Amino acid sequence: MPSNETAIWILCVTFVGFLLMRFPVALALVLSAIATLWYLDMPIVVVAQQTIQGINAFSLLAIPFFILTGQLLGAGGLANRIVDFANVFVGRLPGGLSIVNSVACMFFGNLSGSAVADTSAIGSVMIPIMVKKGYSPAYAVGVTIASAIQGVVVPPSHNLVLYSIVAASVIGGISVGKLFMAGIIPGFLLLATLSIVGVIISIKRKYPKGDPVEFRKIPMIVLHGFLSLTPAVLILGSIIFGVATATEAGALAVVYSFCLGFFVYRELKPKHLWPVLVRTFRTVLMVFFLIGASSAFGYVMTILRLPDIITQGFLSISDTTWVILLMINILLLILGGPMDMAPMIVILTPILLPVCMKLGMPPVQFGLVLIFNAGMGLLTPPVGTVLFVGCAIGKVTVNEGTKAMMPFFLAMLIVLLLITYYPPLTMWLPSFVK
Repeated sequence: MPSNETAIWILCVTFVGFLLMRFPVALALVLSAIATLWYLDMPIVVVAQQTIQGINAFSLLAIPFFILTGQLLGAGGLANRIVDFANVFVGRLPGGLSIVNSVACMFFGNLSGSAVADTSAIGSVMIPIMVKKGYSPAYAVGVTIASAIQGVVVPPSHNLVLYSIVAASVIGGISVGKLFMAGIIPGFLLLATLSIVGVIISIKRKYPKGDPVEFRKIPMIVLHGFLSLTPAVLILGSIIFGVATATEAGALAVVYSFCLGFFVYRELKPKHLWPVLVRTFRTVLMVFFLIGASSAFGYVMTILRLPDIITQGFLSISDTTWVILLMINILLLILGGPMDMAPMIVILTPILLPVCMKLGMPPVQFGLVLIFNAGMGLLTPPVGTVLFVGCAIGKVTVNEGTKAMMPFFLAMLIVLLLITYYPPLTMWLPSFVK
């Protein structure tokens, strides 16, 4: 007769084994679920049923809409306008270009929701400017890739939408509006922390300030800046005030972004539309396959009661809440190296959310902790997508980029600990959302 203990070992060992053989994460999830059900003498067709059921949700349409919005704005010349907008307000401060980089990354990340897209768009503009003004290439890369992580936290991030969908399978439902509100204070706190570190380093190394902006150009720059930020305001406002669901808000943002790039800025050309749709389709396909595969994997974990076992395992190590939360953060930081963001969300949410809820951490707060950790993982090898993209743009080695990024990474650790151990940072604003 099959035993649960053996089935758990089969599930875990086959999953890790497929990953070590460089199978795609989604495929590893499906194959390990099939192997476990075969051992349990259960119908393997359940995997297909659970995979389809996992993506059979109307709310999932919000993800492609958000991704398409970011792609349209990126192709429509948004990055340059956001850099100019940020430069008007902070460019003349000590270490001004460093602050402009961080602010621009936050604004663009607010729209794209993707740290990689943020690095590509803002990095392509800011890194050459900073190098030309006397900043070292490695430092320009370091501040860019660290600042790009803001995009995964600040609303309207599609990563928060993905977490809400995965968490709903564990606790029955979670408000996207509350998650968006929860990311605002951590996002600004991260921006302030990165800016302070940038100013300190810039003053120490005597990096120059930004160039002054001609007074006659400021009104038009500010106008374009506000127009560029309107899609984020449209999405966030309509969801928070109950005017539209996340899916409806995403659809409105797509239409607005297209009109802004095509008719107003006129930098979004017909020839850009096909590449934009292809990039969007590839990203959406990956995310949806992961969601469906994680649903099948989660079903097998549930029948094996694996989340309960893991919860009891953490609680048996220590009965002190802050110790367990520290262990969870260390685990997430370690896993963030080899795992990309979407797989971390879909795999670890069903496992760790029950643990944190048992400790009294609200699901909204845990979502920010998980996504913040996953974002920091984008800066660390061996995956380190943002690190590698930034180094390629700045034409520096990975070692140079990593070394330059470390002061900012340590500052991010401080923000992570504050998010983990001081709930009001994430829970105060969501308390105003019904």
